[in-house]
Amino acid sequence: MTDLSPSVPALRARFGTAIIRHQVSCGDTIVYVAPNRVHEILGWLRDDAGQRFDYLTDITAVEYRDPERPLEVVWQLWSLDRKAALRVKVELAKSETLQVDSVVDLWKGADWLEREVYDMFGVTFRGHPDLRRILMWETYAEGYPLRKDFPLRGHFTRAEQTRQALAANPEAHYSLEELSIAAAYDELPADLKARLAHGERGKVE
Repeated sequence: MTDLSPSVPALRARFGTAIIRHQVSCGDTIVYVAPNRVHEILGWLRDDAGQRFDYLTDITAVEYRDPERPLEVVWQLWSLDRKAALRVKVELAKSETLQVDSVVDLWKGADWLEREVYDMFGVTFRGHPDLRRILMWETYAEGYPLRKDFPLRGHFTRAEQTRQALAANPEAHYSLEELSIAAAYDELPADLKARLAHGERGKVE
């Protein structure tokens, strides 16, 4: 399948030059957009009656071996009603600060996805409610493991890596409430599980 998504002409009509280019790869339509308009564009793709990309499948990033090529941040969208997919990308020059706007306010599921891209690639998501490492410990000092300049064995020796991992203290970065909820999730009442599923982090009564 090589058909272009009908979302592309609609995006060009609505956002003009903010839609930089598009391509079809392996049947998937990919749209490159201006980094400073990405939140607005993604919000429109979610809310417009003709688009309704209401499910955020994934957020990730891509860095190529060519040092001149920019790093790409990728949003994979899916419309449940239309059973249609769309991939949106922005290009960020590696010589500049890697920043884009958070979309947690559009899709609650973006929370941990953005934290993973931040942790592995060093991309900062402006406006994220709780941006911190999610796979590596908070005091991890070796950089961003999925960047191309990251050595396969890391910057530190295995002994130093082990020492730092064992010395990490999760209680220093997670509240006792968060830790106790994680340990006893299966025993939580249904209404509290529903609140957690919607991203609520307020005090448990």
